[in-house]
Amino acid sequence: MLHSVFTTTLLTMVLFCAPAAAAPPAVVNPQLLRQLQETIRQQQEQLQQQAEQIRIQAETLRTLQQQVQVLQQPAAPAPHLAEPVTAAQKAPSERLLHSPPPTVSSGSDRIKLTISGQINRAVNVINDGRSTNLYHVDNNASNSRFRLVGTVQISNDLSLGSRIEVAVTPDISSQVSQTNQAPGTFFDQRWTEVSLASKSYGKLSLGKGDAASNTTAEIDLSRTDLVQYSAIADIAGGILFSETNGNRKLTTLKVADAFKNMDGLSRQSRLRYDTPSLYGFSLAGSLVSGQRYDAVLNWSGEGYGFRSAAALALAHPKLVGYRLMYDGSFSLLHTSSGLNLTLSGGLLERDSGKDATNLYAKAGWIANFSKLGYTAFGIDYTRSESVATVGDKGYSVGAAVVQAFEKYATELYLQYRIYSLDRANQNPVADITVGTFGARVKF
Repeated sequence: MLHSVFTTTLLTMVLFCAPAAAAPPAVVNPQLLRQLQETIRQQQEQLQQQAEQIRIQAETLRTLQQQVQVLQQPAAPAPHLAEPVTAAQKAPSERLLHSPPPTVSSGSDRIKLTISGQINRAVNVINDGRSTNLYHVDNNASNSRFRLVGTVQISNDLSLGSRIEVAVTPDISSQVSQTNQAPGTFFDQRWTEVSLASKSYGKLSLGKGDAASNTTAEIDLSRTDLVQYSAIADIAGGILFSETNGNRKLTTLKVADAFKNMDGLSRQSRLRYDTPSLYGFSLAGSLVSGQRYDAVLNWSGEGYGFRSAAALALAHPKLVGYRLMYDGSFSLLHTSSGLNLTLSGGLLERDSGKDATNLYAKAGWIANFSKLGYTAFGIDYTRSESVATVGDKGYSVGAAVVQAFEKYATELYLQYRIYSLDRANQNPVADITVGTFGARVKF
């Protein structure tokens, strides 16, 4: 480029700047002049194009330098997010707030590994008819735990899963009592299983986990179920009843002995199969250690402004003195108003004498007062008969409120409950009243 400019300049100087004495004034050739002007114009265009290219290259260089600076900065820690929740999730232990669990590195590059869990601590203020005391507990309605879940997609239809879940619960509410207010840390191997799931053929699970009938008495769309659901004894299950006559001595009967929701076979080592869902219906069954077994019919649906879920279960618990166990539950939510209704019932057949029964009903309301998260209210009533001893009659009423802080994956809750038990052919016992304040944080 510089060479062309120099040549053009030199020719111009030769033509126009030659000494006057060398010859008379030259006549400028118009054709030659036009050629020189065209050459100058072309050189100017080349200069402009090259300047534009230099500008673009400079901008690209600045962008690359900025990207390098960003990459050299230390990464900010990701915020802890909560697991997603749907109102139709069946068990309070599985209720989660909105957003997926984080993915972490796995020992195998073929496995997607997630880690999640929760802390659920509460304070109970309890009057047992003798005195009022404060108890620190881990809420057994949805206790503290962590889990590891590994999944691998074998094909578009088939996936392989694995799950390990352990409860780590200092002073769990099912063990805290007047005589042992700090029973220590309780470890529970909740899940250790592998599973094979097919969209077309269903799911097969092997190992310890939910028996098919577990949580079938606990279908609940109220969002108060982390502290208030059909297993009403969970929040204060270890508290002992006290006699009302004489010196009001404590009995050996716990709240958890007198109130049971007959919720199937719990979590066991089992082989379980779940069918695919058809029009909202599905079947499940499991073969459990100890020659036990169960079978379940599940249903869920949504339409006409309502969401609903239900389950019916039959189980053979092989308990001494008992035969079969039956239970079921149903929950209905009006999605626009938040009004909801939950019903649950269970029956355990005795070889002789009156069968043990439990009936539960709850009316609730889910409101959205602020952007912080939902506020859920619930009022419930329970009646049990012949649970601890043939002829016993138990009654319980409770009220609860749960406030969610969805941005922080946190729920705060309050509950007030009364346990009343009429004993057959035994000394009467005092009512137990429980006031609860607690918080659950998920990660």
